[in-house]
Amino acid sequence: MAGNRFRYGQWRDGPDPLAPPYDVRAAVDAVGAEMLAGGSLRKALRDLLRRGPQGRGGLDDLAARARRLRRETLRRGDLDGAVTRARALLDQALAAERDELRGRTDEAARFAEAVLDNLPRSTARAVQELSGYSWASAEARQAYQRILDGLRGDVLEQRFAGLRAAARAAADPAAQRQLAEMMRDLNDLLARQARSEDTTDAFAEFMRRHGEFFPERPRDVDELVDVLARRAAAGERLMRSLSDRQREELAGLMRQSLGDRLAGELSALDANLRALRPDLSWNRGERVRGEQSLGYGEAADALGEIAELDELLDALDQDQPGATLDDVDVDAVSRTLGRDAADDVRRLRELERELRRQGWVTRDSDGLTLSPKALRRLAGTALRRVFADLTAGPRGQHDLRSAGAAGEVSGASRPWEYGDEQPLDVVRTLTRAVARAGPTVPVQLAVPDFEVVETERRASAAVALCVDLSYSMISQGRWGPMKQTALALSHLVATRFPQDALQIVGFGREAAPLTQAELAAVEPDLQQGTNLQHALRLAGRHLRRHPGAEPVVLVVTDGEPTAHLDPDDGEAYFHWPPLPETIEATIREVDRLTRAGATLNLFMLGDDPGLRRFVDAVARRSRGRMFTPDLDDLGEYVVSDYLRARRGRR
Repeated sequence: MAGNRFRYGQWRDGPDPLAPPYDVRAAVDAVGAEMLAGGSLRKALRDLLRRGPQGRGGLDDLAARARRLRRETLRRGDLDGAVTRARALLDQALAAERDELRGRTDEAARFAEAVLDNLPRSTARAVQELSGYSWASAEARQAYQRILDGLRGDVLEQRFAGLRAAARAAADPAAQRQLAEMMRDLNDLLARQARSEDTTDAFAEFMRRHGEFFPERPRDVDELVDVLARRAAAGERLMRSLSDRQREELAGLMRQSLGDRLAGELSALDANLRALRPDLSWNRGERVRGEQSLGYGEAADALGEIAELDELLDALDQDQPGATLDDVDVDAVSRTLGRDAADDVRRLRELERELRRQGWVTRDSDGLTLSPKALRRLAGTALRRVFADLTAGPRGQHDLRSAGAAGEVSGASRPWEYGDEQPLDVVRTLTRAVARAGPTVPVQLAVPDFEVVETERRASAAVALCVDLSYSMISQGRWGPMKQTALALSHLVATRFPQDALQIVGFGREAAPLTQAELAAVEPDLQQGTNLQHALRLAGRHLRRHPGAEPVVLVVTDGEPTAHLDPDDGEAYFHWPPLPETIEATIREVDRLTRAGATLNLFMLGDDPGLRRFVDAVARRSRGRMFTPDLDDLGEYVVSDYLRARRGRR
């Protein structure tokens, strides 16, 4: 309309109403940050759902609310209220009857008083003995009948929510026959279900005849069984929660109030439900205490709520293999914790589904794990961190010993330049000095006289990165930097140098090749042992599979070798302190790699003197190098060394 005027501006009243409820990429990055810091991958994914998006509305919050509600329910009242109320009504009836008899002078009145005086102290037995008593007081008769009608109504109403009106009228023999007929038909239906018969038509006929007793309107026999079994289990838990005396009293009162026919049908119904749903907590009792006296229905409902909360807590725990948020009953969450809690569960479900839909996570038999897409993102993040350190320049002094240089000799030489690591060409150096100064003894050398042997790199490299997975790596806080370094190097090779072949070898008591996904999910090995021999053997196999590539072996470790493979049976043998046999077996693998022309560079974490001596000796023997970087610089050193190794010899 011409008279309408609209103004638009930036939204200023709280969060963006059009923003998604979660940031999937931020969630993946949070999991990756925890993993790169040394945490468990699966635990990081579980923690994401436990904390919830932006740290709120997670499973831990819901579980805390459920536990708090359970504690409140346990303090709701006294479970013995049904017997206590029956005792109070019985005392009321006996008092009214005695008042009536006291005003009479006939022998029948004196006999009735004697009957009342000799009643058992047990409430249930007293009610049973009074079943045939002819009451003189109408008030007393009504009080006694209220014991039977009230308990019968409570029991039937607790089992069948639709019996609220019918249960109150159950004192009428016709009403009792109707209830007994319904329970008989119900038991027949459940028996057919237990025999795995097709109950579709039978269920429809049952609901047509007796549907008014089931306001939940179950859609099939399974839903009907679930509703009835939970209520029956709550009643059984009530009995289990009472003392022996209280249980005996309540059972006796229930038999008296229900009558033989209803009691028999109810007992058969409980047996059928227990057989169909044995997974429910039928035999578990609870210590419910409180000042309020709870009737049978109230007490059973309280125990039913506790059972539902227990199931909800189990589902929220998500610790079972293969557990998913689909296991959480949203309707149960809404009933027990409220609508806002159910909305939180739906948001978490949507987050989990969105992570799967966008390809960030996959699910296996053990639960959620990061997909290759997510691992590439995390590895890229790790590589960017490493390159950020590289561009920042040197960060402190570190021990570095060069014990040789690697490369293929091309047959040519060139003048030495500052920073060259190639070996000197002694013959040509002396020749240049003699040509410059003449044949004098001793030969006078000057800087321009020096020449180095020219070497060249091959077009591709075969790289074996051997990483220590022993328990000391995580106990000393080295697990996270090790993972970050390996992921960064694998991403660098995959994206920048796809012609190179990288193999990550993890070693503890034994060694094994690791994919990027396996490395991300690997957990510390609690077994003792550092089997560098096995790791170098697997590295040699990898290099032999790529004979035309430049062979490079990088080793990250924080302990000297303490395990080796037994030559007889191939089993790993551990011993501390290191045995000569272990050292010899490891050195043999070092020599094999050296003869194959591999560059063997070792990155030593920690300051163990024995490890330093061993690593220094290996570096000298293999003409490799030894580094002792800080943990924060490990990725920088390994990636730099890889780039240096494949840059090519001039």
